[in-house]
Amino acid sequence: MPAEVRFELLWPEFLVAGLAFVIFTLDFFLRPERKNILAWVSVIGLAGILAFTIPHLMNETDSLFNGLYRVDDYALFFKVLSMAIGGAVILGSIHFVGRYLTHPGEYYAIILLSVLAMMMMAASGELLTAYLSLELLSFCLYILSGFALHDSKSNEASVKYILLGAFSSGLLLYGIVMLYGALGTTSFAEMAVALEGIEDIDGRLLIGLTLLISGLGFKMAAVPFHMWAPDVYEGAPMPITAYIAVGSKVAAFALVLRLFAEGLLPAIDQWNVLIAGLAALTMLFGNLVALAQTNVKRMLAYSSVGQVGFLLMGIASLSTLSSNGLMVHLVGYSATNLAVFFAITAFYNVTGKEDIVDFAGLAGRSPFLAAAITVSLFSLAGLPFLAGFVTKFYLFSAAAAEDLLWLAGVAMVASLISLYYYLNVVRQMYISPAADGEEGAIKVPNLLYGLVGVLVIIVILLGVYPEPLVNIIENATDVILPAADAAALNLP
Repeated sequence: MPAEVRFELLWPEFLVAGLAFVIFTLDFFLRPERKNILAWVSVIGLAGILAFTIPHLMNETDSLFNGLYRVDDYALFFKVLSMAIGGAVILGSIHFVGRYLTHPGEYYAIILLSVLAMMMMAASGELLTAYLSLELLSFCLYILSGFALHDSKSNEASVKYILLGAFSSGLLLYGIVMLYGALGTTSFAEMAVALEGIEDIDGRLLIGLTLLISGLGFKMAAVPFHMWAPDVYEGAPMPITAYIAVGSKVAAFALVLRLFAEGLLPAIDQWNVLIAGLAALTMLFGNLVALAQTNVKRMLAYSSVGQVGFLLMGIASLSTLSSNGLMVHLVGYSATNLAVFFAITAFYNVTGKEDIVDFAGLAGRSPFLAAAITVSLFSLAGLPFLAGFVTKFYLFSAAAAEDLLWLAGVAMVASLISLYYYLNVVRQMYISPAADGEEGAIKVPNLLYGLVGVLVIIVILLGVYPEPLVNIIENATDVILPAADAAALNLP
């Protein structure tokens, strides 16, 4: 008889789904001027679920539904990170929603459903479960990117995102079919066993791997599958741009790291060169094209594409060190990107502008926002004493240790290129004078002030003292990597 399913291990997912429906329901009964309460109910609810989840699932290891769904410290790490990101985005959205958007109940509830999808992606133990979770996240982001109903750019962004997202989903699903045909399973653990017994990779398996990587490349915005990112980043509401930049990357790489470590490592010789080439192309293209951008959201879109290349470097050099580095980079990247986007959101809420030249003289109008943006951009560039330096150091070291020194060299060149366009924004804020009639001070709401301040502090702390985070991540990667290392060495 099959083992009894421990449904109590799924309480965090049930609670997040329940919280989303509570928000949908409360929205019916609140007057329009009181609907900002929904944001606070969402954040307090997520905080409560987070406080429950950590002790409830810590050190739990189980495989539910015959391996379809995994409960372990690796999944717990990403569940906590997903809820933290979701709560931060909701807090950062409150003033923007009140000024620019309608239907706040649906807005906050859909963010909560997307958090649920992110949690499920990290815990998926086979390809179809991962696909369903990924589609739930994608549909939430399609809706959120077009949530500014009266903004033509937002509508255009949503349509482009849907069309290209549907195409990528087709590639991904066809890749899953081909892999199932070649291996006879979609379970990560069983895929590794099947791959160990295959001496020569046949055409079906090679095509399946290529389609799978291509489909996931669309979701991550890796070159040449990135074409949706600049338009969606520019057209989506500002907080949702931040959420797409951060949340989609965290969820995608939570899935990709487990998939490649637990399922595909025995075939590493077949895909690591492809991933390394994809990483190099993504890093160089993203950062080079960012040089030509005049809109700050499009610049950060191409910057985000470049960051995907750094993360793919961790997959190409898959090892304990690279996995730890990848997860550290995800945390540092999340805090840094949220900080810069929320600071830009505070600026946009007052001015309604988002071109780089519009930031001229910002240091005089709001020293806090200028400093927060500068610290965040320098962290993205990888300057010392900030989170980006530590996280990139881990990734570069892992690539060098796995005989991918050339890839680490490409990554360093890409980082130097990124510093140029980041410094262009800093130059506008600190050197260029403000335009006539725009010299007045920018008042930052206390909520955004505190949120950006906390995120900047996290960026600095990770840069000078990353050890506590690294220890947590090492415990999480111990779940997936011992088995993966044994598989790679053909050990029992």
